[in-house]
Amino acid sequence: MKILTLEDFELKGKTILLRVDMNCPIDPTTGEISGIKRIEEATETIKALSNAKVVVVSHQGRVGNKDYIGMEQHAKILERILGKKVTYVQDVIGSLAQETIKKMQNSEIILLDNLRFCAEENYEFTPEDASNTMMVQRLGKLFDLCVLDSFPSAHRSHPSLVGFSHIIPTCAGKIVEREVRKLEEILTVAKAPHVIVLGGSKVTDRLEAIKMLIKRGRADQILLTGLIANVFMRAQARIKYPLGIKGEEDAVAKAHALMGEYPDVFFTPVDVAINNDGKRVEVDVRLLNKGDQIYDLGPKTIEHYSKIISSAGTVFISGPPGFFESEDFSYGTRSMLQAVADSMATTIVSGGHLTSALKKYGLAEKITHISTAGGALVLYLTGEKLPMIQSLESAATRYRAR
Repeated sequence: MKILTLEDFELKGKTILLRVDMNCPIDPTTGEISGIKRIEEATETIKALSNAKVVVVSHQGRVGNKDYIGMEQHAKILERILGKKVTYVQDVIGSLAQETIKKMQNSEIILLDNLRFCAEENYEFTPEDASNTMMVQRLGKLFDLCVLDSFPSAHRSHPSLVGFSHIIPTCAGKIVEREVRKLEEILTVAKAPHVIVLGGSKVTDRLEAIKMLIKRGRADQILLTGLIANVFMRAQARIKYPLGIKGEEDAVAKAHALMGEYPDVFFTPVDVAINNDGKRVEVDVRLLNKGDQIYDLGPKTIEHYSKIISSAGTVFISGPPGFFESEDFSYGTRSMLQAVADSMATTIVSGGHLTSALKKYGLAEKITHISTAGGALVLYLTGEKLPMIQSLESAATRYRAR
């Protein structure tokens, strides 16, 4: 591998900065964590560092959003899962954080506060500039090793992801090591036709990646679901009213241009399920009215999409097709995942929501690779170099050249 792993270092007694991704869904009404999968995933590498002094760091939410909160809840949940004391430090780069790190005993675990409370972590930097930020300069000198285990954030170039590798030895954690190893393996043997099933709510990120997926030969057929399907249906004039989403007109224009450039690649729903006073009602897309809330795929669309998936060589699915958390609107998600699991293709399932759904429906064992990442994985499949992975590769080159 081009990157270093935990096996390349003597860990006992070392002070280690562990960058994970514990960015959890937050209930907007209570402010409480509503899903702990990312915290559970972080424990694998923490356990592997049991003979070291471990300082765990993560971001949570975005500035101005309701999920932009401190890490106290995360510390309590992490402590419960590990069955071991986790000290929460209400500071990121200040004197409290620095002094607590200096006083750590072996096998102790502390969790610093939300990295994005430090202004620099909300911006993208070149690796060189990131290494000169206050975050990296103040904290870097306190550590023997930086461990990057934040694959869902690997497409970002924030200081915590690309800066420390310039000043201290840096390696991959267990999740990142497994993701890189498995994905390199898959991309070597992946065969056509490549079928991409895209859903979820992150329209802008999806639109930016779609063109690269097609150009790099990673998307022969794109089956659209969720909010991004609505944007494409609006571009087709099959939905004749505004969707009411941020940046809608720009997104619709991009979708229209993509369909014009690649007319045989995109597939959109022919029928959907709407939420009518909490009940599932299936409707032909042409009969949709303003105010109808699309919550799932309809049966004709599911049948059509399933046939395409069954003849695929490689299938990548990212983002749930509907509100699968509600039993009435879980049909599309369950059916799409079942079709993927039943296919003879090499299969990749991406992101936390679908991972939860796979386990819920008992299909996880039938999937080639289940990834922790969403947007980062889409970019990885296009062949784009992810900033965090580049950072790990550069750190490995420097370390081996010593």
